[in-house]
Amino acid sequence: MFEIFKNDQPAQMDVKSLRDAAIRFIKEELQKSEGGEGRNIRGLQLFISSRLEEKHIYEAALYAGEPGRLKEEIQKIADDFDMDLPLSWTLEVSFADEAPTGSRRASELALALFIKTRENLIRKDLEACIKILNGEAEQSEYKIHSGMEPMTIGREKKAQGSDGFFRVNAIAFPGDSSNEANKYISRQHAHISWNSEKGSFMIFADEGGVPPHNKIKIKSMNDDSPFKLNSTQIGHELKDGDQVILGESAVIEFKSVSQEAIR
Repeated sequence: MFEIFKNDQPAQMDVKSLRDAAIRFIKEELQKSEGGEGRNIRGLQLFISSRLEEKHIYEAALYAGEPGRLKEEIQKIADDFDMDLPLSWTLEVSFADEAPTGSRRASELALALFIKTRENLIRKDLEACIKILNGEAEQSEYKIHSGMEPMTIGREKKAQGSDGFFRVNAIAFPGDSSNEANKYISRQHAHISWNSEKGSFMIFADEGGVPPHNKIKIKSMNDDSPFKLNSTQIGHELKDGDQVILGESAVIEFKSVSQEAIR
């Protein structure tokens, strides 16, 4: 079902050159798709397989700090070529070592594009759990499942955001705990959501989990180089055994329980 990116990436580009090349790649693939017709397109998934030292360049090139900007650029392309995209089309951008079969890979970039249509949606039934390895949460383990609502993570059960509204953290680290790790977790630190079309759990940073606030670092079993989530817009696809550091030293682990793929 999935294909691994080839590691034949070219020399590092500057942000502007990379952005221009990425937009051109997306434009060319959209022109090929559906013979120029866009009504069957449900959404686009852009997968980034860059080297660790290039991730910040890809984030800048793809407008990680400007929510909705990349989608606006793609919509302009669709309008220019009379591609009648539905109003509800979606755009997802994520760092990943794998991309679904059928993705179009850029020849000179660490990018792959998967164009979602009614015919090629990927679905999985998946159960998993989140284990607390360091820090003190209300539970030592949390069960998660496909189709769930986003599972919010933060300090205290109820947290008030900068917009004045409250949210309830499903994975809550009590602020009055004697565990030192809890002190460095933001009230609105992160959330885990199920992506039904991609068939995976994703973790996203919330406003308190990106610089200049606290941080989120992720280390996978097969990668000795942890990386940070620097944007609330670009998530990370969780894989079995991934460990996530919240703040300074609180650690949670993602473990798969069962998996059944359906096409």
